[in-house]
Parts: sequence; C-alpha cells; structure tokens
Amino acid sequence: MKPDISLHEAAPETIKGLGVPANATATIDSIAISMRSMGIGAWLVVAVLLTLFVGTVFVSYLGWTSAAGADVPASGYIALVIGVICSLAVGFGLMALVFYSSRAGYDESARLVQNDDAPSDGSIPR
Repeated sequence: MKPDISLHEAAPETIKGLGVPANATATIDSIAISMRSMGIGAWLVVAVLLTLFVGTVFVSYLGWTSAAGADVPASGYIALVIGVICSLAVGFGLMALVFYSSRAGYDESARLVQNDDAPSDGSIPR
C-alpha cells in the first residue's frame, strides 16, 4: 500500500538549515516584514548609504565623461596591472589566513588553562 502523500504538499516552508524561504512569495513577505521592523536608525543608515551610492555614481560619470580622449601612457597601464595584482594578492592572502585560523582553532573563544603543578591556594609557584 502506497502512502497518500503528495510531494508538493510536503514541501517545507523554508530550506532546512539555511532559513531561506522556499518560494519567491515567502521571500518578498519576509523582506516586507524585515522592512517594517526596522527602526529609525536603520532607515537613516540605509538613506546615508543610498546617498553615498548615488554620489559615487555621479562622480564616476563625471570622471568618465571628462576624461574622454585622454591618452594613458604604457607606464599607467603597468601601474594599473601591478596595483590589481597586489590588491588581489592581499585579498587572497587575508582570506587564506581567515580559513587557516578557523580550521586551526585560533578562532575559538578564550578559556583559562591551569597547570597541574599550580598550587590550589592561588599562590604563584617559585
């Protein structure tokens, strides 16, 4: 005898372990709930970030249009390539250190380790 279960009815509301809604409607609803629960400080942060973004796009546009027809010498391209390579090397190196420290246990919380030879009265051995 087969169980009387439809796979579509048994679908979870969220993807297990991630807390991500399983469908787009639930995603939009969760975003709307999050936006309603934001305080005035959070809205100010969002407004400042959006203002900075718009300003950055505007300044980028001005820089792009005002530099039309400017020639870049070969040394400029070499400096650009060296800068990109160095930036990527620093980024890769820092990410490698993050993964290494996480796997090696350096990111564990601090705890007091006592020696077995330490006296029980709290005095420092000489």
